[in-house]
Amino acid sequence: MPDPPLWEAVSGLELQVDELALEILERPTKMGVRLTTVVRLRGGGHEGVGEDVTYDPFSHSALQGWDGLPEVRGSWTIESFSALFDGVSLFPTTPEHAVDERYRRWAFESAALDLALRQSGTDWSTAVGRPVGPLTFVSSRGVGDPPDADTIADLRERSPGLGMKLDLGREWDAASIAALEGTGAATTVDLKGLYRGTPVDAPIDADLYALIVDGLPDAWLEDPFVDDATRPVLAPHADRLTWDVPIHDVADLDAQPFAPRSVNLKPSRIGSLRELSAFYVACEERGIGTYSGGQTELGPGRGQAQLLAATYHPGGPNDLAPMPFNDVDLPEELPSSPLPLDVAPVGFRLAQDD
Repeated sequence: MPDPPLWEAVSGLELQVDELALEILERPTKMGVRLTTVVRLRGGGHEGVGEDVTYDPFSHSALQGWDGLPEVRGSWTIESFSALFDGVSLFPTTPEHAVDERYRRWAFESAALDLALRQSGTDWSTAVGRPVGPLTFVSSRGVGDPPDADTIADLRERSPGLGMKLDLGREWDAASIAALEGTGAATTVDLKGLYRGTPVDAPIDADLYALIVDGLPDAWLEDPFVDDATRPVLAPHADRLTWDVPIHDVADLDAQPFAPRSVNLKPSRIGSLRELSAFYVACEERGIGTYSGGQTELGPGRGQAQLLAATYHPGGPNDLAPMPFNDVDLPEELPSSPLPLDVAPVGFRLAQDD
């Protein structure tokens, strides 16, 4: 009997919500101060949690005093609770980015799933009918522009065998790419070709793309910009191209300039359990590889993303290194990949978030 799709497995779960609480988390990271909001749904002596990873810091304080959210108190199934968020905005004013609506919806749906499982006394693996494997992860911690081989070596001393997901920067050249290849750590290069007007914009240069595809022959190439100049460079390497930023709905699989061989399924970017389940089915049917990435979570959202990845694509280059990898000051020892997860005995969360 085949494993049940995620949505089929969880949509009928019942939950009772008596109270909603919102908690802002704040933490310095290597990239600056990060804010997120933990959504807490309470009922029947239990609490379910999810995390809103919206990047605009002001949106988190604005949510605290807003009375415009859908009424979540009541008796629901996961399906009827999810339907509360269809066609409504979860922001007092138009959010900075359209995807922010998905981030916030995912926080509520995650909390609802966690609460439903805890109220029924059900563990994650039993609920979805699948085992949780050790999680293969990479780190996207910044290592300089161009990447500094000594910094990478230091990380790999703390976490032996660590793979890296590296953002293309403006200072990359043939020498730095050769040095990067020499580290043996380059798992994925995020070309960031689909960003415009942001602090993480990357150069779009066919010659630089050629240096990367030739100089890092074993690396995945994420989110290239495809035009008449870059297409001839990328086409021979189409089996190494993967997509992240444009992936929100299953229809996006057919909207890319090259048919995907692999995609980054970030649950918070997808936004709903139903659509995430549809992605898992579509990618399996089409033979598309899957992995996932984090959103600099500060609370339970990181563990929930790790749990999904360890259940549905444990062997992918998941950009879900444990949170200490984002600390300003690194500990002497860091976890190594693959990482066995300590899953909470009930609910949709890791034991560390119990």
